[in-house]
Amino acid sequence: MLQTRFHNRRAVQIENDFIRVTVTVEGGHIAEILEKTSGINPLWIPPWPSIEPSSYSPADHPEYGSDAESVLLSGIMGHNLCLDLFGPPSEAEAAAGLKVHGEAGIVLHDVMLEGNSLVTGCTLPIARLTFERRIRLAGRRILISETVENLSKLDRPIAWTQHVTLGPPFLERGKTQFRAPAVKSRALGEACGKPPEQILTSAASSSGYTAHLLDPASDRAWFFAHSPISNTCIGYVWNRADFPWLGIWEENHSRAGAPWNARTLTRGMEFSASPFPEPRKNMIERSSLFDTPCYRWISAKSKLHVEYYAAIASAAAIPESLNQFEELIYVK
Repeated sequence: MLQTRFHNRRAVQIENDFIRVTVTVEGGHIAEILEKTSGINPLWIPPWPSIEPSSYSPADHPEYGSDAESVLLSGIMGHNLCLDLFGPPSEAEAAAGLKVHGEAGIVLHDVMLEGNSLVTGCTLPIARLTFERRIRLAGRRILISETVENLSKLDRPIAWTQHVTLGPPFLERGKTQFRAPAVKSRALGEACGKPPEQILTSAASSSGYTAHLLDPASDRAWFFAHSPISNTCIGYVWNRADFPWLGIWEENHSRAGAPWNARTLTRGMEFSASPFPEPRKNMIERSSLFDTPCYRWISAKSKLHVEYYAAIASAAAIPESLNQFEELIYVK
């Protein structure tokens, strides 16, 4: 494990012959998954300067905006964890100090190396949860396991989202290709569904958010993204029962307010226990969509555990199936 600075942030790195992974100490963001052959990191690095969330204040940093999302935006990078909230807090929660997507993306994470695993963890004081993430490299794969513990004596519903966001130069408007096993889709704020094939193909032709139900006939779910300019493919693979939803969020130079300033191109591929980023009350009242739950329960004084992996490799074209992807990333 190497302690380093990454885009002005305290960070740690682990690497092997194929890839390098960088994690920020504050926020615990997986900020970099570098494919060494191409030199490409597909994950989004915002175009504005990044600061430690602990140093943010509305008075001193108006360039990040002035709402419940501003502290997160001051330090967000790449793969952000949303827990136990996915989306904005209610007005009352915001007044009490809760931020967009919860606390995990802005608090300090403890970092250590155990054997060949990078271990990060934090406590969420408002949510009364602890979180631990273990990262281990295996060839071209990044093996990730996560554990959430409920410190309270109450059973409760939680949102839990892997907010993976891709950016330039990997992301090119209308050129970067995507695949995922979605069977039903719905745009945020719309009552009717959309055909998944019309949304999942190429990047950043619009702005907005769509929720996609992943194939319930398969135990595993996934998404792949391929950059023609760099011949690089990244993918994530997880247990569908843990995260049955894939949210796709695009920003295509449409947000004019700070810190966006109409200059940002991104695509979020967000695998999740919830279909939409929305306040807690809305999530609970929605309850289910397409006969699938919109949140997870965590029992009092108990733990939940998930495992998934990311992988990256050189590729001339995007894989069309999970078998093709796993053949691509296999190291002989």
